[in-house]
Amino acid sequence: MKFKKPIFWDLKKPSFISNILLPFTIIIKLNNFLLNLKSKKKVQKIKTICIGNIYIGGTGKTPTTIKLFQILKKLTDNLSTAKKFYKSQNDEQIILKKKTNLITGKNRNEIIDKAVESKQELLIFDDGLQDKYINYDLQFVCFDAKKWLGNGRLIPAGPLRENLNSLKKYDGIFLKNIDDKSSHIISLIESINPKIKIFITNYKIKNLDQFNKNDNFLIFSGIGNPENFKELLSNNNFNLIKEIIFPDHFQYKKQDIENVLKIANNLNAKIITTEKDYVKIKDFNISSIKFLELDLEIKNEENLLNFIKKEIYE
Repeated sequence: MKFKKPIFWDLKKPSFISNILLPFTIIIKLNNFLLNLKSKKKVQKIKTICIGNIYIGGTGKTPTTIKLFQILKKLTDNLSTAKKFYKSQNDEQIILKKKTNLITGKNRNEIIDKAVESKQELLIFDDGLQDKYINYDLQFVCFDAKKWLGNGRLIPAGPLRENLNSLKKYDGIFLKNIDDKSSHIISLIESINPKIKIFITNYKIKNLDQFNKNDNFLIFSGIGNPENFKELLSNNNFNLIKEIIFPDHFQYKKQDIENVLKIANNLNAKIITTEKDYVKIKDFNISSIKFLELDLEIKNEENLLNFIKKEIYE
């Protein structure tokens, strides 16, 4: 699914369009409530962790899942990541398969069955917090402090899958892009759930040495939060002269990339994209396009490991 987030979702106050859509939000909320009443969670034979969000798109679920997989390898080798199969999200699945032991399926219960059959001990789900049929052992919510809650409304009037009070039922938070202007967010989270564990994250560029910062750069991406991609490059002193934004999970055709190459050539600019975008264009054999290789750093990583160890294994 090609999805371009509506601008009004991230306005500080609900807009006229948001107000028009509010009745649909109420209908969806009621429908979810009724589904929750009917749903029965299956008893599982494997330990499960879910990395999800309540703000749609760009919160860093997949990088966090990969990082957590790397951390938890210290506890067990019988570990896999899990993702419900979506043809439109093939980019994330390719990266997860490359960097972890990935299990996919048409639904999450099927994935659990596959993991049990292959004698896995622990599953880390990328997405699925709102799945009413899975009883996760630990549930983490990813947030981008800069986007935070957008206009604060539920879809389609806003970007939220659930309201903030849903944090009462979750175990931990991964919070990126926190600064002095957004530090109040931590206090707000703790006021809702004093027991929730908060872990601060940020991205570090691993392949800086591949780029000449004296060059001019054109960047393009089809991700949930392209602003973060641009800001990370700007903060590392890249001279960005052109940005092209595609919808999230955009499926590139060769003509799309040829158009990008033409624009870059006219501007005498080098091209950078994200790893998530690059995996979808690498078969075009275009050596002039490079991707940014990122590492997610988690502050107090040892505390995270100990917390999961205690909750899962003790």
